[in-house]
Amino acid sequence: MIMRTIPFFSLTDHHRQISSELFSAFEQCLQDSQFILGSRLKEFEESYARFQGSSYCIGVGNGLDALKIALQAIGIEPGDEVLVPSHTFVATALAVANAGAIPIFIEPDMETHNLDPELIERSISKRSRAIIPVHMYGSPCDMNRIAEIARHFSLHIVEDNAQAHGAVYDGKKTGSLGDIAATSFYPTKNLGALGDGGAITTNDSELAKKCQLLRNYGSNKKYLHEILGVNSRLDELQAAFLSEKLKWIDQVSEERRTLAKSYSELLRDVPQIQVPKILPHAQSVFHLYPIRAERRDELQAYLERHGVMTMIHYPIPVPLQSCFSYLRKDSNLFAASSALAQSVLSLPIYPGLSVDVPASIVSLIREFYA
Repeated sequence: MIMRTIPFFSLTDHHRQISSELFSAFEQCLQDSQFILGSRLKEFEESYARFQGSSYCIGVGNGLDALKIALQAIGIEPGDEVLVPSHTFVATALAVANAGAIPIFIEPDMETHNLDPELIERSISKRSRAIIPVHMYGSPCDMNRIAEIARHFSLHIVEDNAQAHGAVYDGKKTGSLGDIAATSFYPTKNLGALGDGGAITTNDSELAKKCQLLRNYGSNKKYLHEILGVNSRLDELQAAFLSEKLKWIDQVSEERRTLAKSYSELLRDVPQIQVPKILPHAQSVFHLYPIRAERRDELQAYLERHGVMTMIHYPIPVPLQSCFSYLRKDSNLFAASSALAQSVLSLPIYPGLSVDVPASIVSLIREFYA
């Protein structure tokens, strides 16, 4: 029995480890009094692009803005259709709707929880312009198959890499596999700021230039505005914090993989649990560790009574959210995402979590089913 509370997520240990670097970054920004579109943002953009394996990085205000600006950059217009997963965080589809386009929802593969490539073609129409694969929980989608379909139907690929900093597919980092990619640096992400933040990565110089214009009022020279833009810029302070945290991302990813491996090995012979499946030519960074559990809600309550906090990702499929009621079709069309919503339970996984914790949690899971 676990006597102390295990939070679902905590940054306390990780931030304690790098606190002197973070305080130093803050002090330098304060002394320089340079807060927007300065040298620290440029430094971070260059460092993150190298890490990502992309030619360009454009820092923006948050992950939703990253997706919206990326869609604008590739020319998405009102009335266009963009294919998105039905099992994802709502921001993926919100970005499409906010661009005036129509999100077309694709159901997930029940083992990987990523969108099922074999369901894409039946949803493509004459108005389809792009597809947004989301690397759910830090695990890469089947990008070779998705790219094959995108080429055949002349679709843009906009990767949603918000949960997958550093994940690898077929030898390349996710976020460098499509035409353009969007990511989030929300504090709980594997690479998280100390506030909100996001970025766009691409290997296309023209798309990069357009994103730079769009994030800054449509301007690259003060008081000259070439296109209709927005105000969405990753600020200098968050860029400085992210530059320091980027130095630790490989270690953070390895810690997560070690914890995930323990969970998977310990749960392998528990028949009521299905552990996450990773594609054979992919490497996850385990932003989350989601199991599918029989009697999920009862198990969650049991673990909480014994001091283990968990979360459900995600309790309501995106196409069944009230904000998308204007698009709603028969809810039976979303049987797969609904099944995941009723069975997925995310277990604690974060940097600084003791390697002994998975064994204790799995012991409780065994007790519950016994």
